[in-house]
Amino acid sequence: MDRFTGSDLLCIRGERMVFTGLDFEVSAGGALILVGPNGSGKSSLLRLMARLLKPVAGGMAWNSEDVSDDPDAHNARLHYVGHMDAVKPVLSVAENVRFWAGLRPNGQADPVAATARALETFGISHLADIPGRFLSAGQRRRVNLARIVASPAPLWLLDEPTTALDKQAIASLEGAIIEHQRGGGMVVLATHAAIEAQTPSVLDLGDFEMAEVA
Repeated sequence: MDRFTGSDLLCIRGERMVFTGLDFEVSAGGALILVGPNGSGKSSLLRLMARLLKPVAGGMAWNSEDVSDDPDAHNARLHYVGHMDAVKPVLSVAENVRFWAGLRPNGQADPVAATARALETFGISHLADIPGRFLSAGQRRRVNLARIVASPAPLWLLDEPTTALDKQAIASLEGAIIEHQRGGGMVVLATHAAIEAQTPSVLDLGDFEMAEVA
């Protein structure tokens, strides 16, 4: 069973200690929900997990192997969805999602079929031919989330994924998360909204020390 862990992590941004002594663990089929007040380090931790930031101290491991030993392998096993939506304005909705499906082909479906399934999952099949530049904020967010369904990766890192989503789209996201877990995937997400997931663990970053760096 796959297992992603972090131990004794220290994160400093500028002259501010965001968190220190932080441990986490998430296993195949699991979900870890990050909570805490603004500025407590939820986004920073997700960026550390995605190796977009480096911890000042501590380390992370996949199945007991340090992720820094093979960064390409770690990048290949994750999807990171941040605050910015990765939607190309000149490409249609279907072309945007198909691009990601083609990067990581699903052995059970060709990129076209995987794209169609992902668009259906998030209720945007009717927007398939619309260029990205004409989409609303909520539509762009759904396109961005559709790519993680179309392109397989065991680890989903989601930073405030419900931003700009209505109740129906949030329900679609919850369904996608639960299906991913049932398939043995793992999810780490930061959110201020209530999100349904199977037997989630909660990590409150407000419990970790924050201080100015001398």
